[in-house]
Amino acid sequence: MPPTKDFYSVLGVGSSASQDEIKKAYRKLAKKYHPDANAGDPKAAERFKEISEANNVLGDAKKRKQYDEMRRLGAFDGGFGGFGGGGRSSRGAGSHGGAGDGAQTINFQDFDIGGLGGLGDLFSSMFGGGETRQTARQRGPEKGQTVEATLDIPFRTAARGGKVPIELEVSEECSTCHGTGAARGASLKICPECNGRGVISFGQGGFAVNRPCPVCLGRGQIPTESCPTCHGTGEVRVKRKVLINVPPGVDTGSKIRLKGQGGKGPQNGPPGDLIITFNVLPDKFYRRDGLDVIATVPLNIAQATLGTKISVRTLDGKKVAIKIPPGTPSGKRFRVRGQGIQKGDKKGDLIVEVAIKVPEKLSEDQERMMREFAESGGMKY
Repeated sequence: MPPTKDFYSVLGVGSSASQDEIKKAYRKLAKKYHPDANAGDPKAAERFKEISEANNVLGDAKKRKQYDEMRRLGAFDGGFGGFGGGGRSSRGAGSHGGAGDGAQTINFQDFDIGGLGGLGDLFSSMFGGGETRQTARQRGPEKGQTVEATLDIPFRTAARGGKVPIELEVSEECSTCHGTGAARGASLKICPECNGRGVISFGQGGFAVNRPCPVCLGRGQIPTESCPTCHGTGEVRVKRKVLINVPPGVDTGSKIRLKGQGGKGPQNGPPGDLIITFNVLPDKFYRRDGLDVIATVPLNIAQATLGTKISVRTLDGKKVAIKIPPGTPSGKRFRVRGQGIQKGDKKGDLIVEVAIKVPEKLSEDQERMMREFAESGGMKY
């Protein structure tokens, strides 16, 4: 059984934490509790295992989604027949995930939870399944990290399209050790925790599953001396600037995927992708209603009463003249066709909404004329 601990609590982050926040929390804790920095401290070693286990799930967007769904369904706190209770872990090649003597074996494929498939599929994908992991060099080239980021963009750029730069932090294979985690001149030895398998078995109740070894991080080998650049993890965080081409008409929540713009792949593998979620910033003058753009223009009482002409700037910077008829009430709207947001073959309109602005203070002459107007019957009801 996967551990019943709350992985978010293990890493000290909230359940709404971003992938970057989870990565930073893991690296900070891993550096603090790494076995190389706490020689002979069993508590630190156990803490390091917990941290690595939590990061193995929460650090992967797909596994995290599955884990969150299982938390919601109660699979980690007594749901599905009560999977709680003490667990046990088995090490080395002699451990194959078998249950204890006399214990009932539960087939998780029998539990279908909708779009995510059976529980067995989830446990297998989240905690390593039953396959023996290969070392990094045996696995060969792998696709790099897929990076997700939110990009704030100005309203007018979202409406008309444009280019916006973004700075990303991605995980890439350490160039010093080439992903082995070993310092230069150091040798690799079989991991004593998993006996070179890259996984350890964790049993609870009547079943057991494999998960990546937290000591060798699934590589099956550990260096005699850790790489000073990546501290033995085989990965480093690097910053990269990317110029994002914003399509016209995007709205908050819109996403685009940029192939090959994520982290570089281990062992010269292909780079991962970059997924951008847009967040459109509010504008001082415009607001959006579908493909229409609404602009509020203030008028004074005289302009609304007597009528006037106003000039309004469109999204592309041009000016259009609008005639305001006498007696126009506040909130009256005027539509300028084809000057809204274009998306595909559809284009919205520019809607000019007038708002009558009442002066807070009047001069003596202005106040006298207003009183004369009111007394003449112009404001009788």
